[in-house]
Amino acid sequence: MKFETILEEIDGFGRFQIAILILLCTSRMVLPCHFLLNNFIAAVPPHHCDISTLEKSSEELFRNLTQEQKLTVSLPVREDGEPKSCEMFAEPQFQLLSNSSSRTDLPIVWCQSGWVYDNSTFISTLATEWNLVCDKKGLTKTTNTIFFVGVMIGALAFGFFCDKYGRKTMLLVSYILSIVFGFSSTFANSYILFAVLRFFTGFSLTGISIISIVLTIEWADISHRSTIGVIGSLAWSVGYMLLAGIAFLLTDWRTLTMTVTAPLGFAVLTWWWIPESARWLLANGKVERAQFYLDKCANINRRQKLSREKLETLSNIEVEENQAKNYTYFHLVKTPRMRWLTFLLGIVWYGVASTYYGISLNITGFGLNMYLTHFIYGAIEVPAKLTIYCFLNIIGRRKCQSGTLLLTGICIGINIFIPKGLWHVRAIVATLGKGLSEASFTTIFLYTAELYPTVIRQNGLGYTSFMSRLGVSIAPLILLLEDVWTLLPQIILCSLAIISGLVALLLPETLNVKLPETIDDIENPRKKDVSKESLPIFLEIKSQSGVNEE
Repeated sequence: MKFETILEEIDGFGRFQIAILILLCTSRMVLPCHFLLNNFIAAVPPHHCDISTLEKSSEELFRNLTQEQKLTVSLPVREDGEPKSCEMFAEPQFQLLSNSSSRTDLPIVWCQSGWVYDNSTFISTLATEWNLVCDKKGLTKTTNTIFFVGVMIGALAFGFFCDKYGRKTMLLVSYILSIVFGFSSTFANSYILFAVLRFFTGFSLTGISIISIVLTIEWADISHRSTIGVIGSLAWSVGYMLLAGIAFLLTDWRTLTMTVTAPLGFAVLTWWWIPESARWLLANGKVERAQFYLDKCANINRRQKLSREKLETLSNIEVEENQAKNYTYFHLVKTPRMRWLTFLLGIVWYGVASTYYGISLNITGFGLNMYLTHFIYGAIEVPAKLTIYCFLNIIGRRKCQSGTLLLTGICIGINIFIPKGLWHVRAIVATLGKGLSEASFTTIFLYTAELYPTVIRQNGLGYTSFMSRLGVSIAPLILLLEDVWTLLPQIILCSLAIISGLVALLLPETLNVKLPETIDDIENPRKKDVSKESLPIFLEIKSQSGVNEE
């Protein structure tokens, strides 16, 4: 007897499952707003040196000059004629007003009195608040890395505690901590304090990320797992697009951060109606609580309630198979097939996350408004999710995972060779690559939840989320390598996508295969006589066994 048998009786895709998706919708929309928040709060507006020191040294001469003339005599210019951002003349060069003097070989120094920023787009950002420009410009990207390091550590912590204390309890912990640290970061009065609070915000938000997907998948039957996964992930795309609109309206970084955190207050209210995973409860011998939620599911889906004897039998089987073990991350590598699975998934998750965020965090350089680019990147995710949903149930998870990654790498590679003058072509290819990278992300969440057994699924997602955030944490630093060689970041991202796509081909297929309950289901797939109706499942299990043996 398996949990899928019970779900078939009470309907594994009914009003109860839809209700879970809706209840988790608000919190899942908050995730992209924070994960991509750095695109806007750390934006660097046009700026140049503050020339007040030069004005004071030649106050009489400066008095009759226009602002444009003051900049001409005070600042060197770039090749495009705009003032340089980090340099100024050591002393006023009034001879430049005649347009007859050369600007070369004139004494230049670094900005002496700070910077003047163009506030036409942003009222305030991290860069303007703490002057994170010129020799400190890397700190804006570092903020993002610090946030995702928090997400990375949080993935391990929440993965462990969710398997130990349950999904629902730790979801509430994640909600509360996210609210506390999210709002606290808006009151930071120094860069260091802000970075620390963003670390803990990332740590807290990762609980929402990994728990929401597991809760929805564990309540869905085999035939509707991909449907549940894709529908649930649409909340991310909605939040992605909303962030562009909210950031356009709120150009102060403190107000913007506070606004995207506020919906979690509503999420806390909806938490009371979110059910615990009955699959997890039975696997841990909590039959009474499991029956409560299963009866509620049967009632809402208008099905007959289950007998307690059946639940106790299933729970006893699960508990005996678990052998009263407290599963830890060590069990991910303790046995041969689990070790191989964990190794492969780590590589794929790292590649998926690096390419997705490497594209998502680069919203300039395509000749479009940054808000419009961000919105287009979010909008393309909707057709990408719906398209991959169709292919997931036609060609399977493995081919979808590998194919989307390889095509993402190809798109990044193509843009390397397209001249920047053809910005419209570059924008189209980049948008296509963004959609493919989203399709790979949608697939890997569902795929991973189906590959790991119930008793260690949350730990498995915690580990893969760790590998994902490791890739994400490094992605902003990869983008900084353009100062070394303009094409280097794109070459690295292209290589990561292609390598991880090839590795994905080594994973077992899970289409129409029952979710594994224990580690033994992975190490020793059941091989027994089956009827014609169950032949597809048998073939998938056989396929899974063959891949693992390789």
